[in-house]
Amino acid sequence: MTVASIRVAVDVGGTFTDICIFDDRSGTISVEKLPSSADPIEAVLQGVEKAGVDLHDVALFSHGTTVATNALITRRLPRAAMVTTRGFRDIIEIRRGTKEDLWDAYKDVAPPYIRRRDRIEVTERVDYDGAVLTALDEDEARRVAGVLRRKGIETIAVCFINAHANPANERRMRDILAAELPGARVSCSSEVLPEIFEHERFSTAAANAVLAPLVSGYVNRLGDRLKSSGYDGDLLILHSGGGVMTPKTVEKMAVRLAASGIAAGAIASRHIAGLAGFSNAIGLDMGGTSTDISLVADGVLRTTKEWFVEYGYPICLPSIEVLTIGAGGGSLAWLDEAGGLRNGPQSAGANPGPAAYGRGGTAPTNTDANLVLGRLGGELISGAMTLDRDAADRAIGGHVATPLGLTVPAAANAILRVANANMADAVRLISIRRGYDPREFVLVVFGGAGPLHGVDLARELSIPTVLVPPHPGITSALGCLLVDIQHDLSTMFLGRADAVDPADVAAEFEKLEEEGHRRLAAEGVAPQDMQLLRHIDMRYVGQWRSMSIATSGRLSDLGGIVEQFHAAHAREHNFRRDGAKVEVYRLNVTAIGTVPKPDLPEHAPVTASPAPTGTRPVWFQDGSAAIATPVFDRASLAAGMVIAGPAIIEQLDSTTPIPPGATAEVDAWLNLRITV
Repeated sequence: MTVASIRVAVDVGGTFTDICIFDDRSGTISVEKLPSSADPIEAVLQGVEKAGVDLHDVALFSHGTTVATNALITRRLPRAAMVTTRGFRDIIEIRRGTKEDLWDAYKDVAPPYIRRRDRIEVTERVDYDGAVLTALDEDEARRVAGVLRRKGIETIAVCFINAHANPANERRMRDILAAELPGARVSCSSEVLPEIFEHERFSTAAANAVLAPLVSGYVNRLGDRLKSSGYDGDLLILHSGGGVMTPKTVEKMAVRLAASGIAAGAIASRHIAGLAGFSNAIGLDMGGTSTDISLVADGVLRTTKEWFVEYGYPICLPSIEVLTIGAGGGSLAWLDEAGGLRNGPQSAGANPGPAAYGRGGTAPTNTDANLVLGRLGGELISGAMTLDRDAADRAIGGHVATPLGLTVPAAANAILRVANANMADAVRLISIRRGYDPREFVLVVFGGAGPLHGVDLARELSIPTVLVPPHPGITSALGCLLVDIQHDLSTMFLGRADAVDPADVAAEFEKLEEEGHRRLAAEGVAPQDMQLLRHIDMRYVGQWRSMSIATSGRLSDLGGIVEQFHAAHAREHNFRRDGAKVEVYRLNVTAIGTVPKPDLPEHAPVTASPAPTGTRPVWFQDGSAAIATPVFDRASLAAGMVIAGPAIIEQLDSTTPIPPGATAEVDAWLNLRITV
């Protein structure tokens, strides 16, 4: 019997679907890229077929998807309802009373995902300490179920006040809905997010409710299609926290997929940097519409517990911290009312796309600027797409060069300078603002457009080294192969650190760990493959925001953890208050089920010199004239080869310019290591 040896990872984006295939036997990676389809499943299966993969030979199939993200952005959501405590139906509409732009009096926050007419109240009440003041009125609860039945609503969020302290009333409401509405999906806020702060808890549960039918339906259909085509394993879906889930778990926690595709690139950048010997890395994933920036410090990805797709509606589950800005290959260059040059966030999208695509686009984009300057050649995806240089010239000339009195190359250079400045500002936000010096990091650039801007961006930030992965355009798909099954569990635990009994803390951790073991076992993880990590969220007494501090081993004293909190607070916020009281806020356990990962091969260096395939004139950022620049095919580059700038390195999924003064070396994992 032949043992399956192929691992497949698929990353579905709004423009392209990327396929990464790793063969365990040969240690080789192959890639495939094709346009995304209206039904994402069709592009996934077509890509696998195009890559020549027999699903009978696949040992692991991992998938990152933007289905949930796009559904929240476009609001193409099923009608959902909320059942809540009497008097609290408007919690998710009142929010925190804040606005994204404080000074724009005319811009309103988007409406909630669940309309007010579908938010229904029932009589019940639990106090802050978990005591049941008023039991659920079950007759009223059944009348509510009848209303929902008449409305035809089949996905419901149950959000009761103080349910984090005692979920009994919520669970009883869930049982009544299950009995009265067979087949309905019910999301209890105490199960989705068992934490204080009702707006955040209600908002997260509401997002879970509206996504559940879409996401679980999608992953189940994909799983069935893969199974019918010969795949015999579990479909693993990447979630925002940097782990994977099986379809069974997705049915309960659909909201965890709201940043699925974004997390994959951050995971891949950490892995690639680690192989190359860098524990500090900034990942820059630049695609067609946006750029996603992540940070790894001492080998650990930064995470956040409060994020959103639309402002005002937080999703408070652990997620890899990724800063997204509107800067991509298709970002539009435009002049504001004062005649200043701007770049993005508007995008030409995939259709019509940049002017150079020849599909009717007339506005200049970053892609057009790179083409005019010679940094891009006349083809993309190994000739599958031809670029129109004249159309790019006309777009930049008419919209930027002529109004500003510049030549077309000078205008194109200005467009890219503005784009790079926008990305540099974003990098500063995720690094310097968090207490990290970008000069101590390596810049990992990927995505179809990332390598085009990598060295110029590194110079802007004084970053000494740039890493370009072997397959930049499918690096996010590769990230889907580098993750484990992961569940994030938490419980509220309020108390001053100097008064808390460590035995009580340990007992609560043990309860969370039991739940973690149970969830992993339900997904088929063997005991020897389970790992449980503990974190304590702490804050100064009187503060609202908390910081997560890792802890391990026997917990006999909180003094050492308090000192770690002071140090972490000083690094991130630039001050510490050693004399101030510190309180424990929340206990967290991350339950990890280890999944076998590809062992990327290490290549021995060669002594040969690379041979260019030709030359073309290229304008670099520091030059006022074009330079005759050799062009290299990346597929011909072997470990140990060195290329001094100026040079252009082309491949299927991206292009990397090496400007004068920079040197690129191919390392043992076939990354381009560019010294700036």
